Amino acid sequence: MAYTVTPTPAGPVGSQYCVCKVELSVCGQNLLDRDVTSKSDPFCVLFMEIDGKWVELDRTETAVNNLNPAFAKKFIVDYHFEEVQKLKFALFDQDKSSMQLYEHDFLGEFSCTLGMIVSSKKITRTLLLGNGKPAGKGMITIAAQELSDNRVITLSMAGRKLDKKDLFGKSDPFLEFYKPGDDGKWMLVHRTEVIKYTLDPIWKPFTVPLVSLCDGDVEKLIKVVCYDYDSDGGHDFIGEFQTSVARMCEAQDAFPLELECINPKKQKKKKNYKNSGIIIVKSCKITRDFSFLDYILGGCQLMFTVGIDFTASNGNPRDPSSLHYINPMGTNEYLSAIWAVGQIIQDYDSDKMFPALGFGAQLPPDWKVSHEFAINFNPTNPFCSGVEGIVQAYSACLPHIRFYGPTNFSPIVNHVARFAAQATQQEAASQYFILLIITDGVISDMDETRHAVVQASKLPMSIIIVGVGNADFAAMEFLDGDSRVLRSYTGEEAVRDIVQFVPFRDFRNAPKETLAKAVLAELPQQVVQYFKHQNLPPINSEPA
Repeated sequence: MAYTVTPTPAGPVGSQYCVCKVELSVCGQNLLDRDVTSKSDPFCVLFMEIDGKWVELDRTETAVNNLNPAFAKKFIVDYHFEEVQKLKFALFDQDKSSMQLYEHDFLGEFSCTLGMIVSSKKITRTLLLGNGKPAGKGMITIAAQELSDNRVITLSMAGRKLDKKDLFGKSDPFLEFYKPGDDGKWMLVHRTEVIKYTLDPIWKPFTVPLVSLCDGDVEKLIKVVCYDYDSDGGHDFIGEFQTSVARMCEAQDAFPLELECINPKKQKKKKNYKNSGIIIVKSCKITRDFSFLDYILGGCQLMFTVGIDFTASNGNPRDPSSLHYINPMGTNEYLSAIWAVGQIIQDYDSDKMFPALGFGAQLPPDWKVSHEFAINFNPTNPFCSGVEGIVQAYSACLPHIRFYGPTNFSPIVNHVARFAAQATQQEAASQYFILLIITDGVISDMDETRHAVVQASKLPMSIIIVGVGNADFAAMEFLDGDSRVLRSYTGEEAVRDIVQFVPFRDFRNAPKETLAKAVLAELPQQVVQYFKHQNLPPINSEPA
């Protein structure tokens, strides 16, 4: 039982790409009873693996005399999709007031990745003792929830009969929205555009996070101020009013909400002062701006397929100079790429059965070239069990095929696109397809591949290309539309950028996690972009 205890809380764990924070709730069932006269007094400790060591992140309160505790204290962890975040939940029976864990009786532990928890939303597993045996009938249940308010508010505002502030013309009005700050002062949240020369402006609709506008509290008072724009920055005050989001939400398209814009100085001076114009809330809608984690927690599965290049330019796999040569360590660049991407994505697919396809080889018995074959030689069932299954099928097929050519990508892209096209019938965000192509070089069917990628950009699908070896990968950079929009040979543009290309050589001497981070960094936003574009909510989403 070697645990590292950090007396001070560990700093932010992981890279700067934190997608969000996840709250983990823990319950125990049927825990071991370590106390003679009463029941155990359990508490739970959360560890994360950092640089190969288990580091304590936090611990719950102690549940007194309870073998089925539901801990009130939640664990909050930064979530990074592109990393394998290993967690360990260890339960102890509190015997003394000591902070040292060896002073307390061990009740069992459970280890998994954060990805496993969020992809299931809730898991119940057996607690294990140090020897790997079950801790009696002890079980642990862990539930995940994203810690963010993803609601956004869209406001459509107008004005009528605003005060005239310019000597030789009308006003140039704009609005500013404020919320109360922690210091009691009003804090600017949003400024509209200026509408020139009018006392009856209609501003463009705008959308802001609800947290920004009112800290997520629809009853909180907010202040709206109307000014007349002056180019020298000395904007003239027209008037103001206070309201709340709840009040503004009363506005419907057919029934706008009218609020008087008041200038307090004028109100004091003039007896018959009514207002300085009317500000109209034409419509106010609150919706959810779903995140990647909303879709995953909602039950979206990431469907993973691997495409492997078996063209002759890779070299004879028995020759140590070949890119397919498996070295004495049992690896090569192809295997490294499969492991790096697969070990992260496999947490997000419940059955962990992955199709693995090859291209550019001659196959027995008639030695015809194939650009889309199952590497387990079972065309009706090309699925491999987990990343280990892909690795085994890859190693087993190498002696039985002849490397050939050309390097055609489009058949495998179209193969996955056929399945992704079937998934477009979905009513909610249930499936998204990821194709990992590992190749040593230049694409022979560039026109067909460009066309296939442009068509696939309309589907729930992303393509990751890892280039192995030292070839010229300019064509791959071209497919990865980071710098410009990809076009088909017909002139049709890709609806969105779905290709991420990474040359393996940039990561040869880096820790293996860095390849996964680079390859998967864009994937969460590609998933969100597709489902938003299709207006598909997560499977289990609640209304805003």
